[in-house]
Amino acid sequence: MLTTTLLLLALSSTPAAPGAPATKAAAPAEEKVEFDKHYLVLLKRAPNAPKMEPEALQKLQGEHLAHLNRMGESGKMVLAGPFDEQDDVGMRGACIFRTATKQEARQLAEQDPMVKAGRMQVEVLAWYTEKGYLAFPKAPPAEAPKPPRK
Repeated sequence: MLTTTLLLLALSSTPAAPGAPATKAAAPAEEKVEFDKHYLVLLKRAPNAPKMEPEALQKLQGEHLAHLNRMGESGKMVLAGPFDEQDDVGMRGACIFRTATKQEARQLAEQDPMVKAGRMQVEVLAWYTEKGYLAFPKAPPAEAPKPPRK
C-alpha cells in the first residue's frame, strides 16, 4: 500500500525544472518516470486440493522447494517466499518472476510440482515498480533482450 501511495504521489507531482523561478507563471518540468516490469505469481491453495498422506506431502514439499531453487538459479525467478499472518489462509506464498511475458511466468510457475499435483493454483499479475527501486543481489542478471532479426 505504501509503495502504491508513493508511486501515485510521484506520478502526480511535477517538480519545477532546476533553476526555474518559483512563480505561478513558470511551467513545471515534465519528469519522465521509468518502470521495471516483473510478474508477481501468487500461490493459492486449490479449492479442491487432494488429500495426501503426510509422507507423500513431505516429498511433494521437497519437490516444490527444489523447483523454486531451480527457478531462482535460472534467473527467471528473483524472489519467493511463503505467507504468514494473512487473513486469507488460502494464500500460501508469492514469487517474483523476471520473464519476457506473462505467459512465460505462468508456464514456469505451473511446472511447480505442487501446482501439477492440484494442491496449489497460480495467479499471475504484471507488476510495475519505479526503475531502480528493486534490486535482487542474489539473483543472476537478467538476460539482455535480443535485437530483432532483419
